[in-house]
Amino acid sequence: MTAITQQRCTLHPHREAVAHCPECHRPFCRECVTEHDDRIVCAACIRDLVAQGRGDGLARARFRAPLLHAALGFMVLWLTFYAVGQSLLRLPSAFHEGSLWRPNFFEDVDDE
Repeated sequence: MTAITQQRCTLHPHREAVAHCPECHRPFCRECVTEHDDRIVCAACIRDLVAQGRGDGLARARFRAPLLHAALGFMVLWLTFYAVGQSLLRLPSAFHEGSLWRPNFFEDVDDE
């Protein structure tokens, strides 16, 4: 197989090829290929991929991922605040009244 620098574009024979399409394995110049689903593919193959519906999977995943992350983040926050609320409910009433913070609180507790 010859080096890519010595090959010519399938559609533009006067231009040097810079990439091979992974679908059809033909060489293409910079203007004939484009990035699709993190791959460099020729226009004809992109048309086929979109027609088959194979090109939409990554787009759907990119749309769903932020929604799933937001839902997960909301659940984590809710559980955290729920746990904090439950721990505050379990504290003695003296803590909530503010009598715990009075200077003589510990002496008053010892007297009882």
